[in-house]
Amino acid sequence: MNADPTAIGYLRADVSGPQLEWDKRRIRRLAKRLGYALLRIVVFAPQTDDMTARLVNVTRHLHVDAVIVPSVEHFDGAQAPVPLVQAADVICGDSEHTEARWFIPPLPIAKPENRAGVSK
Repeated sequence: MNADPTAIGYLRADVSGPQLEWDKRRIRRLAKRLGYALLRIVVFAPQTDDMTARLVNVTRHLHVDAVIVPSVEHFDGAQAPVPLVQAADVICGDSEHTEARWFIPPLPIAKPENRAGVSK
């Protein structure tokens, strides 16, 4: 079993256009730099139906921790789909912004204690 967190890359051929191979290299480099074991890169053609559902299925089937995309333009509406974010973290290569599937609330602020060890 691999100790590194796992990821897949995702891009749309019509969005990448002639930079398809360049976008694949960017995904590979970012995955390596962030410490992810990249399992594969999923490339969808413009005629692929229900891209979001298919990508979520691949994400869940492979049990990956993250999906790395060159930019949010590879998603319809230029925004990471909610079902995908619920399945894995989504990392955008152009900004390195991450849509995290888990919300970690801030730690509560501890009340200062007086010299007797009693909270004020």
